[in-house]
Amino acid sequence: MPEIPTQLLYINNFNELITTPFKENYNAICWKRILEGDFEELVNAITLEENMMELSEEDLLELKLSENGIIARDTILTDFKLLSTLGFEPVLNFIDHYEADEDLFFPRDVYSFHVDRSPIPTDTFLCTYFGDTSELIPNDQAMLKINDPSIRQKLLKDYSGDEENFEKYLEDNFFDLHYNALPNATITKAKPGHFWKLAVDHPESNVLPCIHRAPKEINGQRRLLMIC
Repeated sequence: MPEIPTQLLYINNFNELITTPFKENYNAICWKRILEGDFEELVNAITLEENMMELSEEDLLELKLSENGIIARDTILTDFKLLSTLGFEPVLNFIDHYEADEDLFFPRDVYSFHVDRSPIPTDTFLCTYFGDTSELIPNDQAMLKINDPSIRQKLLKDYSGDEENFEKYLEDNFFDLHYNALPNATITKAKPGHFWKLAVDHPESNVLPCIHRAPKEINGQRRLLMIC
């Protein structure tokens, strides 16, 4: 059996997901669950004309579904309610693909390993109901891209400001949020239905932020993802 990466903590229910704090090496907490219902039917009932759209509870309720499709929909609506009741603002995204960064040297899109940052204390919650899932990597198995000498030198060469403001330039342009996986790094796939809480880089955090990325979509397979 493969060893569980040291930053992951698995719990048993939604209440534990909300109340269990990040501490020590733990910066990703997961409520493992197996969902019932036909999420593929639900996805196939939605018309997507752009690369991504946000679905409301009303959008879901308008869908004509079988009994198994209704079970899947009710699961999502319950998750909406669980988060909303606690003051969170969950968003349900139906995704064909994200917009990719055209900067081939240093892409800063969600397909790159990155951390989330906030000026106030918060966490990132996410659950993939259908389609490929997000990937997580331990902090000690990744390198901040701007700490790679060759990358840093290239960024410095492209930078047109005063050298003493270079670090602020990196932060303002989100270069300091992105990582490369080290050789033989352990990458964890966040399986469909599992509900995750990820640590965010904010001023009061006492743990390292969780490094993660969106998967490259499988051709023709869309994703249904709740995030807040």
